[in-house]
Amino acid sequence: MEQHLPDDIATDLMMDFARATGLSPAISPSRRYLWTDAFGVCNFLGFYEKTGDATFKELATGLVEQVHQVLGRFRDDDNRRGWLSGLDEREGAIHPTLGGLRIGKRLKERRPGEPFDERSEWDRDGQYFHYLTKWMHALNRATRVTGDFIYNRWAFELAKTSCAKFVYQSPSGGQRRMAWKMSIDLSRPLVPHMGQHDALDGLITYAQIETTAAEDPQGPAGSLREEIDVMNDICKGKSLATDDPLGLGTLLSDAYRVAQLMTRGGRLVSADILSALLEASRRGLEAVAGQGSLRMGADYRIPFREFGLSIGLHAARRLKVLIEEDHAVAGLGNAIGPAVESLLIHEPLKGAIEEFWLVPEHQKTEAWTEHRDINMVMLATSLSPVGFIRLF
Repeated sequence: MEQHLPDDIATDLMMDFARATGLSPAISPSRRYLWTDAFGVCNFLGFYEKTGDATFKELATGLVEQVHQVLGRFRDDDNRRGWLSGLDEREGAIHPTLGGLRIGKRLKERRPGEPFDERSEWDRDGQYFHYLTKWMHALNRATRVTGDFIYNRWAFELAKTSCAKFVYQSPSGGQRRMAWKMSIDLSRPLVPHMGQHDALDGLITYAQIETTAAEDPQGPAGSLREEIDVMNDICKGKSLATDDPLGLGTLLSDAYRVAQLMTRGGRLVSADILSALLEASRRGLEAVAGQGSLRMGADYRIPFREFGLSIGLHAARRLKVLIEEDHAVAGLGNAIGPAVESLLIHEPLKGAIEEFWLVPEHQKTEAWTEHRDINMVMLATSLSPVGFIRLF
């Protein structure tokens, strides 16, 4: 039987995604979805880093352009037109993220005064904070790989906007909180309760952008220190532990991001956060391993959520190497080394997840076909994770 290398499979998946969604060859209207496209940009950038083939760089930058042109504007079925920021065409193109970015859901957002229905809300458009942070990460990676700081400047503007619009003071006057979902124009909350890891996503991603902005040859356009402090404040006292595979995988990837930021002398995130991430990840992995959900049939599993976990386990392996090799974090080895080792006990899960969903029969189930784009792209990330998980 012919053997295919993970990188080759990942490349095939991404080229299929590019054709299917109208990226290459470019067609209009293209099918853009912010979460999936953030992973897609990182995957193409990773392929470019590995191969030097400029085609992959062009796919990554072309995808950024399409996302801004589609998700940075109001929907075609909306009576509003133009950029979400309200800027004119010229200024909007210069600052495409200033008004945030739509999710890309198939249904229009809920109208003011329309009753909330939890089930239908999943299919309605709007803006998610945790999707915006994924896009900021993708833009930051674009700057790191291409050397063009325009992408990190767009991430910087999106960071400013997202903090200003999603964060609010609780009615009781206590600690600040965050909306989970906002309207397309960011004028009103659609789901006011807070996502468990949204502030953590903001804290680490803002620190990542700020670290890169310090190297911008044009000089800083300002600072994200205030926004980082806001996220830090919201994070205080919040439980990070989860047994959701996607959330757990994000914690593992975040631990690796924090460690990488520490290698750059960053003081924007602390070793205490790294320790908290590792402890929450350990508890989550033990819970997932004990549930047996990853031994169920394909019809009862959610592929992209599982790929979040396998991607995170790839990050945990790279975290172990980083602790051993980089002097900036090597000093933490005695403190966190055993914690990382406890995570890697569960490392075989990543291979089991990838192998299960590479079986052609499993990709014919509704669990796969209903969310084919996101499943393809995140499987590609799991098979070739460097573009997504490496910062520098």
